[in-house]
Amino acid sequence: MNNIIKEITPLTQNDCFTIFSRVKQDFDFPLHFHEEYELNLILNAPGAKRIVGDNVEEISEMELVLVGPNLSHVWTTHNCKSEEITEVTIQWHKDLFDDKMLRRNQLSFIRKMFERSVRGILFPREIIEKVYKRILDINQLQGFDSVLELMSILHDLSSSKSMRILSDATFNNDQVLNYNSRRIDKAFEFMNANFNKPITLKDLSKLVSMTEVSFSRFIKKRTGNTFIDSLNEIRLGHATRMLIETTHSVSEISYKCGFNNISNFNRLFKKKKHCTPKEFRENFSGTRVFI
Repeated sequence: MNNIIKEITPLTQNDCFTIFSRVKQDFDFPLHFHEEYELNLILNAPGAKRIVGDNVEEISEMELVLVGPNLSHVWTTHNCKSEEITEVTIQWHKDLFDDKMLRRNQLSFIRKMFERSVRGILFPREIIEKVYKRILDINQLQGFDSVLELMSILHDLSSSKSMRILSDATFNNDQVLNYNSRRIDKAFEFMNANFNKPITLKDLSKLVSMTEVSFSRFIKKRTGNTFIDSLNEIRLGHATRMLIETTHSVSEISYKCGFNNISNFNRLFKKKKHCTPKEFRENFSGTRVFI
């Protein structure tokens, strides 16, 4: 069985956060996920490859990414020639900031940033230049001062207007999309639970007690996608996970995800991901571990 590693971080329940700072020549940690939030600052590693969820990109010489709980991620050496890569990783418990606390007006930007981080966030160069020295120096602080500095850094990051979301919304299917509609939530819950089976507009319309015409208009208005586009996105999200986590063939994954036509699957996949399923899987070569 080919799986992504679940990392057990060294954080104890008595800690607020932990920080790792290192200078190295390459990236050697496998594709993994964990329950904690993680802020990664990487300097002097142009040409390295970053994988967050289903997003794969070559990075520049300055990189700052926030990864939410249970989102798979890894950095690989790829085309990086640097012999002095600086990497600083800060991890903290997902309940470090209580939900009621995050609902306060003064922390609303941090709360929204945390919500977005379940798909991974890449911060722009201008905000990195403002905070990277503080991130490098945070381990020189002690106790309460270091906690305050972390909160201050997170606040500054949360106010950035040009942060970029990395992974598709459909990749992490454990996250519930909120469209402020019980009917839409019910329909998406059904599609996620039965993505590998035939699903028709009639099935969903009956489920939410609407006519097919009414529900077709309703889902388009609320989500911006048609019923079939929404279903295909969910199926493609599950397919990307299978391409990463299993050794099933592309055709097997196609059928396991509810696509009865391999050509249609390949066409939709390439349109959505800008690469073929085979190319997508090759992007993860060397980052998976058998456990």
